[in-house]
Amino acid sequence: MPLVNLADESQCVSFYDAVRIGLGRSQGLFFPKVEELPKLPVDELLAMPFAQRSGVILSALAGGDISIEDATEMAQQAFNFAAPVVAVNEAVSCLELFHGPTLAFKDFGARFMALALAKAKEVNGDNRPSTIVTATSGDTGAAVAAAFYRQSSARVVVLYPQNKVSPLQARLFTTLGDNVQSIAVNGDFDQCQALVKQLFNDAEAVNHLNLNSANSINISRLFAQVCYYFEAWAQLSTDKQNRTTIVVPSGNFGNVCAALLAMQLGLPIKRVIAATNSNDTVPRYLQSRQWQPSPTKQTLSNAMDISAPNNWPRVEALLAHNPELGGRFESVSVSEQDTVEALQALHSQGYLSEPHTAVAFSAFKKQQQQGEHGLIVGTAHPAKFAELVEQILGASIELPKRLQHVIGKAELNQTMEPDYQQLREFLFDYQ
Repeated sequence: MPLVNLADESQCVSFYDAVRIGLGRSQGLFFPKVEELPKLPVDELLAMPFAQRSGVILSALAGGDISIEDATEMAQQAFNFAAPVVAVNEAVSCLELFHGPTLAFKDFGARFMALALAKAKEVNGDNRPSTIVTATSGDTGAAVAAAFYRQSSARVVVLYPQNKVSPLQARLFTTLGDNVQSIAVNGDFDQCQALVKQLFNDAEAVNHLNLNSANSINISRLFAQVCYYFEAWAQLSTDKQNRTTIVVPSGNFGNVCAALLAMQLGLPIKRVIAATNSNDTVPRYLQSRQWQPSPTKQTLSNAMDISAPNNWPRVEALLAHNPELGGRFESVSVSEQDTVEALQALHSQGYLSEPHTAVAFSAFKKQQQQGEHGLIVGTAHPAKFAELVEQILGASIELPKRLQHVIGKAELNQTMEPDYQQLREFLFDYQ
């Protein structure tokens, strides 16, 4: 089962080629042919350990390009930390995806991608170092930098919007050095992402730099994210498995796409809700069918400050081929005031959280149906937003050792305008 370029269906590639190429012709995203995706034996899978189950899922998504044995081994290496489901109250639980090395859900995808890219280079006999350029609105940069740190086969360049990422988020990737270079761009995330897309449209740059991207552009990251939704269901009681709705705080829409893929594979998710902040392009689109991104707004949930979500074509591909999914998918926008109130409500119930998860909690309370159980997705550790959370809650947060380690380190940044030629010249000199 080849992966298809959604912008140019004449380009069909294997899983490993898609990992190696990153972005297809005409800036198209690679995606499976939805009609060829199998229905998996869910009951069997849920009885398996996390890594073994993930091996089956990843092999199925890759159309058999990865054997179940290889995929299981990669999952064991990449997913070597917990993804617990924690009760908030009787009607709401949180899937905590922030127990990896950089305290955010991006660790799952970034670590799997690092292994998949190494395997792809081996399969293709490619010994040249890759230049991995990624844009981040918060957590991607840290996860990718950590996954590839000090690997001789890769140089990592992280673009992020200056002063629009929390200081502790940024320090996890701006203080590393070695084969990791961070660039603070005087703009917003959408401008950073546009620069990455321009690079991939530049054939000379792609070839000269042996370019790849570790954004959710890369299909390996998306496939990895499907696995933790099955892990969540394995932890739910039988009573809850058929009445649970997933609520995903959404910016670039990769995480919510993974939830829909899990549903397509057979996971009995009742509904999927994409919760956005005031950057509400998708909720407005679902109402009007007019795609009209507004200028990006800066919010408390900064990692979701994205007006033109890159993964939306993948979501649309799923919904177009399976109208049943469309009837079980919705998106809702949450205001800043509602975010603050949700964060406070969670805390009053004994659950310390952060703004992105609070957006999901607020969205579920707005959309909750009779008898429904909500599984909100906890995308980052609250300590990554310690200053903001402490200000809102009036409560102190103890920093994990990982953050204590970087807080006093010097940042090793470049600064740049959102100018493609300037970035191109820098990358050609950076080799």
